[in-house]
Amino acid sequence: MSGEYRNNHYVPIWYQKRFVQDIKSDCELYYLDLNPPKFFDSKGKMHMGRAVRKSGFKHCFSEADLYTTRFGEISYTEIEKYFFGLIDKDGQKAVDYFNNFSYPWDGTHLSNEMVLYMSIQKLRTPKGLGWLGDRLGAKEKNTVLQLMLKMQEIYCAVWTECIWLIADASESDTKFIISDHPVTVFNRRCGPRSQWCRGYNDPDIRYHASHTIFPLSLNKILILTNLSWVRNPYQSETYIRPNPDFFRGTIFKVMDIQTLRKLDEREVQEINFIIKSRALRYIAAAREDWLYPEKHITKSDWYKYGHGYLLMPDPRSVVYGGQMVIGHSDGTASAIDEYGRRPWQKGFKGFDRPGVEEDWYTFLRFQGEFARLFGPYRRGRAFNAMRLDNERDDDEFHQYHLNLEVEHKRRKK
Repeated sequence: MSGEYRNNHYVPIWYQKRFVQDIKSDCELYYLDLNPPKFFDSKGKMHMGRAVRKSGFKHCFSEADLYTTRFGEISYTEIEKYFFGLIDKDGQKAVDYFNNFSYPWDGTHLSNEMVLYMSIQKLRTPKGLGWLGDRLGAKEKNTVLQLMLKMQEIYCAVWTECIWLIADASESDTKFIISDHPVTVFNRRCGPRSQWCRGYNDPDIRYHASHTIFPLSLNKILILTNLSWVRNPYQSETYIRPNPDFFRGTIFKVMDIQTLRKLDEREVQEINFIIKSRALRYIAAAREDWLYPEKHITKSDWYKYGHGYLLMPDPRSVVYGGQMVIGHSDGTASAIDEYGRRPWQKGFKGFDRPGVEEDWYTFLRFQGEFARLFGPYRRGRAFNAMRLDNERDDDEFHQYHLNLEVEHKRRKK
């Protein structure tokens, strides 16, 4: 059988190329093995293999026959040849689009392609396949690969309903690294050694405080945060968000995407530390010193990165509500709320549902706390009321946000 399609890249070459400093001249990355091989010399003394090497894209994040199925002595490469060929084509287009996303919106619809690519990217890595096999009790490789194809849309609905933030590292000397599991989940309650992060596990993306991070390029990163966490970051980080079902329809609101968040050097280093901590075995970077964020960041501060809000979109640019009614050409209509619930589902009735008043005041309190912690300049700006949110709140509006936190504390007493 030909060797074509048998060197399988679980992090595609086109994606790796987005993390070099000069694509015209750079064709290698610094590649770090977090668990380098051990070998013994002729005297029986153990030595560690080289941990870092500078390597071309062809040799990074690949494994022979990772997606090759076998029946008896016959091997098949259809998954690599046909399935990933199409997925990577659409995924590359979506990643490039959101890397350059800005307002006003140009009318392009690539959110479906983006979440589908990310969902498959999370499953296709050795860590993702290991998790899938463990979770569904599948030990045989062919079965795991079939499950990957069957479950390819598993994360799409939940991510679609998140608040999207595109953050920018252009003002930082340190840039983003990538790992062998580039769709990374961070939850401040789930430290690197916690039960949620052992083996192939990641924190569940449906936990209130779970953020999904996906570097788009050397300078841009996409951060997806559950709306329930933006509204109330005072609840349990590991409780499940409303309407947690994976496989269902939902609607994406483009104008809610937050942009223009500028990250400083420490914030980029903290994000790189998270990426490295959640890798299975390999990470890569354009510069060797970026491979070691732990020189600047410690895991003991995991809960406190950015006052606990490192990856949080700016709540002042989030509009409370979100229920939508959609008219159809046949004269009928359908409705859906911000958590993807339909009229016949529990909790749909908007402001009539139990607890909504407390939810509203908690959201206002968080807006006030965020203003106090980070000042009047927005850390992410959406497109509300047919215009981009102001870069800076005026003094009166900033004081209004500060008063919200004080008022909520008074009400609680």
